Amino acid sequence: MSFNRLETSDFVQSSDAVSSTLWSTDSPTLSTFFTSSTQEGGNSGKYYLTVYQTGSAQSNAAPQFDIAYGNSMGSGSLAYNSSVSSNSPTSTVYGQFQDLILGDENTDFNFGGVTINEFFALSFERARFKESILPGSLTLKLTSGGNTVFITDNSKITTVPQFIGTNKIYQLISGSSGNASGDLTNYYTSNSGSYGWLIPDLGLILLNPKALASTPAHGGISFLYSSSTSTTSPITTPNRSLFTAISGGASFIVNSQETISSNYLFIRARSSEYNYSTNPSFISGSTGEIIFNSFINTPRTYVTTVGLYNDTNELVAVAKLSRPLPKDFTKEALIRVKLDF
Repeated sequence: MSFNRLETSDFVQSSDAVSSTLWSTDSPTLSTFFTSSTQEGGNSGKYYLTVYQTGSAQSNAAPQFDIAYGNSMGSGSLAYNSSVSSNSPTSTVYGQFQDLILGDENTDFNFGGVTINEFFALSFERARFKESILPGSLTLKLTSGGNTVFITDNSKITTVPQFIGTNKIYQLISGSSGNASGDLTNYYTSNSGSYGWLIPDLGLILLNPKALASTPAHGGISFLYSSSTSTTSPITTPNRSLFTAISGGASFIVNSQETISSNYLFIRARSSEYNYSTNPSFISGSTGEIIFNSFINTPRTYVTTVGLYNDTNELVAVAKLSRPLPKDFTKEALIRVKLDF
């Protein structure tokens, strides 16, 4: 057996961005939305609401995303202690996302130039979005009281992405598939800023409740949600209110993306190489002589496999050719091996 050492010039690396649908239905659009009464009524239901693509009792039910409402004042949920009304599940949610995104517990969220002390978070199931959300793929339809708004990100109309700390964000605007619509200033709502943020690397969408609560004339949908109480149980939780707006729209489009890195190795078999075989059918087992005289001066082999070895001659990878490649003194071969990771 003979070996050839690979040179630096034999290695080429490339990276390709691959996008795919985010939903477990393998469809770009999620149009049916379900929740679990068990989850909503349990302890976790105080903090978030899990959304499925089908009834949670079905065998193929899989979490698609979670809805959470955060409020720095603790409004929208029962207080842990009635004597401290500002300390509740919604204030906990607010603080968690504040640390995760802003990295500063003293800074509030600013959506399109307007500082807001509350938000809705749509957190996608980790297995769903792979490496990140694909900017420009988002179209979310929300309805409330007969009013409708389509929300997308501004990745196609902004030249420089905005960063909050190390997180890249895009403002949410009116429109679809990254294309803006409407005639409002910057495609935001009047006086309430943008509709929120898309944070692709974290698989997060933050929605601005004030923008959604504004009137249709100002770009909103007159969205109603119970954020005024923290000491008594609200009739409808903010999470349930947003779920109703999403399920009523019946159209949620968003894709994921990931970067596939590939190493290409170029294996060269020159005219003088690999023309003889160590296969027992090629040589005599007793004398080591070539069995067929015609193979002495004009040998012929068929390359089927390329083995990659380390410096201690240990086989670490095997590449199979799609079909046998004929090789003799009149032919040279260049085989490209691709390693994805």
